[in-house]
Amino acid sequence: MRSRKPLIAALTTAAVAAGVAAGFAVTGTANATAPASAAPTGGVKIAYYDQWSVYGNAFFPKHLDTRGIAGKLDIINYSFGNIHQTDHTCFMANKAAGDDNNPNAGDGAGDSFADYTKTFSAADSVDGVADRWDQPIAGAFNQFKELKAKYPHLKLNISLGGWTYSKYFHDAAKTDASRKKLVTSCINQYIKGDLPVSEGFGGPGTAAGIFDGIDIDWEYPGTNTGHLGNNYGPEDKANFTLLLAEFRKQLDAHGAANGGKKYLLTAAMPAGQDKIKHIETDKVGAYLDYANIMTYDMHGSWAGNGPTYHQSPLTSPASDPTDPIAPGNQKYSIKNTVDAWLDGNPAYGIAGGFPANKLTLGYELYYRGWKGVPAGAKNGLGQIATGGSAPRPLSQQAGIAQYKELAGIVDNPATTFWDAEAQSAYFYKDGEFFTGLDKRTIQARADYGRSRGLGGSMLYSLLGLDANTTLLNDIVAAVGATPHSPNPGTPSPSVPVSNSPSPGTPSPGTCTAAPWSASGTYNAGALVSHKGRSWKAGWWNQGEEPGTTGEWGVWRDQGAC
Repeated sequence: MRSRKPLIAALTTAAVAAGVAAGFAVTGTANATAPASAAPTGGVKIAYYDQWSVYGNAFFPKHLDTRGIAGKLDIINYSFGNIHQTDHTCFMANKAAGDDNNPNAGDGAGDSFADYTKTFSAADSVDGVADRWDQPIAGAFNQFKELKAKYPHLKLNISLGGWTYSKYFHDAAKTDASRKKLVTSCINQYIKGDLPVSEGFGGPGTAAGIFDGIDIDWEYPGTNTGHLGNNYGPEDKANFTLLLAEFRKQLDAHGAANGGKKYLLTAAMPAGQDKIKHIETDKVGAYLDYANIMTYDMHGSWAGNGPTYHQSPLTSPASDPTDPIAPGNQKYSIKNTVDAWLDGNPAYGIAGGFPANKLTLGYELYYRGWKGVPAGAKNGLGQIATGGSAPRPLSQQAGIAQYKELAGIVDNPATTFWDAEAQSAYFYKDGEFFTGLDKRTIQARADYGRSRGLGGSMLYSLLGLDANTTLLNDIVAAVGATPHSPNPGTPSPSVPVSNSPSPGTPSPGTCTAAPWSASGTYNAGALVSHKGRSWKAGWWNQGEEPGTTGEWGVWRDQGAC
């Protein structure tokens, strides 16, 4: 990521592909009405909120409430925290990151102002009360504290790293001592809430209770494909696993010492097999609650003038004009990514074996584009651009645009086209070519994720949403509504707060449900009994033993028999 998830039975990948291809227009034709899709499943929904949202875009945590966003999400990852260049610890600073062409761009950088010293007016505050000079903390941290009070189901993670701040993961993960040092510092700062005093705000424990876990966004272990100047080495493959194990160990220990609270550990993970090969896919799942796969940024204007292609193709057909990501390896596509994580690619050193229900697909809330693109036979698809990238002012980066900046293009059937082979939409008007999500692309991705039994969705980032949250609404409809209330201001917890039975329903103590079976398949709402307790399924699953998947697992504890 640049600093910059009624149920249907599992389908085969081929069946999903055939159904989508049969229902949609041929490549290069204008958008037609999408066919009716299967009922949604209710997968997990994780989204990133960027700390720089509070500046030029004026997208405040309050808007997560007033626009109905918070009630539709399960986890928000606040991005990003940095690792100190010499201490290799979590730290705070008020120093802007440098240019992407500078190998030291992220050294010592951070935004403590946005995090906890910026004061919000009453009009911009979640609770409608202006920040005061003598409160413990201000900034986005305090706003999220207010937001969580209003939405008790919502979990908040601190995300570490990202494109600009991943340089020193390699160093921090090198030894047992350095791993312990990093993890302890991050838990102290974000989970225990020991913020350094800045502009009168902060101090020991002032951010306690705000964060519910930690998200690791190391881009990327074992390879030089991350930011210019990133440190890396072949030892990263094993050390990444050991680092996650240390985070899991210390988070669990802290939770046990604080009333048995479950702290989340998630990670943003790569989509390209050239990067996946440097991760122990068969081991890291033991420590993570979710791995959020960055199934976007697969193609874009950084590659030059083209050929133009989808930034997140679902499949990689023979018509894909791009080069393979490595000699003898598969091209970028969501299917190839998921296959690598779940099934492996032994010839390329990828073990596979990651738990499907812990894997979420990424949904990009922005568009990549080129300008000076001839129409050709497919309305700009696969063409060479003569004008380079297509910039827009809000994104402040050449080749990237937000949904609201493409009004009249991505929401216009006359300029929206469907590639039935890659199962992705693209947008073309007056020589500009953009690639990203529309309702049909979202539905195809959600259907595919469901067919593989994946955990849900990850959205990057909320800053890209328009005022009507169009793309979020489409993702919620496709992936499935979360089990809590989506109504702003009146959410209910996703985990039962009482084991008392509802009037007119059997008491969970009677354990009238059939015993759980490892070979059985269970739809959302299914009731089973297991080891003297009753359990209710949150979504479709098979082989997930009740009581082993934690607070955020598929099974909800209904009480003892």
